[in-house]
Amino acid sequence: MKLLLVEDEPKLASFVKKGFENEGYELEVAYDGRMGLSLAQKQVYDLVILDVNLPHINGFELCRLLKQQAPHQPVLLLTALDSLDDKVMGFEAGTDDYLAKPFEFKELLMRTRVLTRRYGESAAGQRVLRLADLELDLDRKSVVRAGQRIDLTTKEYSLLEYLLLNRGKIITRVDIAERVWELNFDTNTNVIDVYVSHLRKKLDKGYDIKLIHTVVGMGYVLREG
Repeated sequence: MKLLLVEDEPKLASFVKKGFENEGYELEVAYDGRMGLSLAQKQVYDLVILDVNLPHINGFELCRLLKQQAPHQPVLLLTALDSLDDKVMGFEAGTDDYLAKPFEFKELLMRTRVLTRRYGESAAGQRVLRLADLELDLDRKSVVRAGQRIDLTTKEYSLLEYLLLNRGKIITRVDIAERVWELNFDTNTNVIDVYVSHLRKKLDKGYDIKLIHTVVGMGYVLREG
């Protein structure tokens, strides 16, 4: 399970990172809001933990940006700002939980488990994934765009499902290799690019609104237009 911590206090960041890694999590650290946004656009995380008082982009604004790009991205605000007004601002920004500093790591771990489990169950219970006029039915394993059925291979279907679950978010080739192919990414192969190309032809050819977009040097994003 991959987590992102955006925290500008190195000692606290180190403490949290060590705690999660001891529990078997993989955690990356960003020390300012701009770096946090960049990492979240390149990588898929099971949870993003944000401080509020961050350089460049504060935690409230960063939370808004993350939720705009990926509404299903779980976010937890971890901050010394614990007044009622601060909490209201946090939840209005879209955070899923709010934990005030100082805190016990056990409580942070408990809240992390609750959030990641909740979102995992939500994704599993979401039986139809939609974007614009595209629909993927998880029960029937069928794909329809503008009322027209689209036939996909097993891997094309898995790739589209993963992109839809992370719609609006930049997905790297490494992400796709790990989550769809369940293998380490070999930089010498273009198999992922080939599959994305095949999927793009089936989904976007003949439609004015394109859904699969290439972000040069970063990966792919599924979005409307």
